[in-house]
Amino acid sequence: MKLFLPLVFAAALQAQVSYEALRQSPNENWLTYAGDYQGRGLSPLVQITPDNARNLTPKWTFQVPGAKGLRARPVVAEGVMYYTNTNAIYALDARSGRVIWQYNDTQSKKEAVNRGAAILGNQVYFATADCHLVSLDRRTGGLAWRKQYGDIKDGVFCSAAPVALRDKIIVGTAGGDEGMRGYLAALDAVSGKEVWRTYTVPKRGEPGSETWGDYIEYGGAATWLSGTFDPETNTLYWTTGNPWPDFYGGDRKGDNLYSCSLLAIDADTGKMKWYFQFTPGDWHDWDAQSWPVLVEVNWEGKPRKVVFHANRNGFLYVLDRETGRYLRSQPLIQKLDWAKGIDANGRPIPNPDKNPTPEGNRVCPGVRGATNWMSQSWNAATGLLSVVVLEQCDIYTSSSKKPEPGTNFAGGGAGPRPNEPGQFFVRSFDPLTGDLRWQYPMTGKAEMWAGLTGTASGLLFSGDDDGHLIVLDSRTGKHLYHYQTGAQIYSSPITYMVEGKQYVTIANANALFTFSLFAPVESVPVPPVKIH
Repeated sequence: MKLFLPLVFAAALQAQVSYEALRQSPNENWLTYAGDYQGRGLSPLVQITPDNARNLTPKWTFQVPGAKGLRARPVVAEGVMYYTNTNAIYALDARSGRVIWQYNDTQSKKEAVNRGAAILGNQVYFATADCHLVSLDRRTGGLAWRKQYGDIKDGVFCSAAPVALRDKIIVGTAGGDEGMRGYLAALDAVSGKEVWRTYTVPKRGEPGSETWGDYIEYGGAATWLSGTFDPETNTLYWTTGNPWPDFYGGDRKGDNLYSCSLLAIDADTGKMKWYFQFTPGDWHDWDAQSWPVLVEVNWEGKPRKVVFHANRNGFLYVLDRETGRYLRSQPLIQKLDWAKGIDANGRPIPNPDKNPTPEGNRVCPGVRGATNWMSQSWNAATGLLSVVVLEQCDIYTSSSKKPEPGTNFAGGGAGPRPNEPGQFFVRSFDPLTGDLRWQYPMTGKAEMWAGLTGTASGLLFSGDDDGHLIVLDSRTGKHLYHYQTGAQIYSSPITYMVEGKQYVTIANANALFTFSLFAPVESVPVPPVKIH
């Protein structure tokens, strides 16, 4: 741990980040991984506009030590940015990128991608790859505690950004592609003591276990992406991953609850209030990990609290937030052939012969899905939900034998084979009618995972599949600005304000890049030249 504390932040770092401050984010700060608890991906900042976005210019770059494919999204509090990499976290001056302190966890027994940190009070939290939650003093980087909540011997590892609530830190687990049993856990924010744990695959004999077969002990349903939260009802909304084995469903016939689902969970007790399963008995590795976006809309003439969910299986869903009732859905992509549609109860109507086979079977969308964990952006003023989507098909091959736990892609050569290059688009939908209002095509090699961040001034920030930061007009999709970062982008941008100046930050595979508007230097009078 190194400490370089600029005096300009001494006063700001004395102020604690309260639960109420988290509820009010984003504003000049970006205090949670999703920006706000609801996952709406919209900042109220208006200094950068469609009229002046062309004047953006890079301000600083921070090369993250050892970075090989950054996935994290920063959080910013009072001018200090907190950024994570594998088993490490950095506190940076958000104006200049200068390191204030850094912490490297040298005890971790594993390395894996990391998606970010959480802040509460004067602590900052992040998860190590071997599933320890680390609590640090956000002012100095001093270690408060390090608590284990998962064991890599059980096939799990950890990558998700924690979610900070009033007095708890919520953490999830990864590893569903190699056989494990997923769960969420709540740890006390002060002591790290476990408060509750909720498994996403039931034990034999528990309700839902009848939907499984021989692989229930290793059923997957990982929780590797952070959830969203409704403070008014104290409800967490968390998505789950695919069942395991990924491409071999012969011994897990049934719906495989609660994989590929959205879970509504009481934040105090961990008790499940309701669930909605998007892809029952999945054979295609279509995790449900994509933001559950919590909004209030006018539905059939009355105000209604709903969830928007853009799913990897190719459909955009609208659900009642209080009950989980299915309201409507629509395709996200044109190349969608695994299902004929969604029935009145929200259950897919599968096309026959679209499961993987030992010989191989072409299916749309492909294994990466129609969308994935990249963030979406909802703008209530325009009524548009903007989503990054991928038009691509794969040839899926199933395993010809039962795989063993710890085997990725089900073993036996099973898994997807790309059938075509694919193409990414940013698409903006009216989710209440299904209308596609505009789309922005990307022309690179379809290798990116950047999400979207919108602003009240009418912008969308993202990254394209050529390694550019891009800025679009959120009303029309018009291209306004781009900047080549020099590497592929796998994480989502944020925007924040320090000392009256708005900034935009995005990570490419290796480094953080931060931008703001060009401010010309005031001209200095030059004395006239005397010619003799």
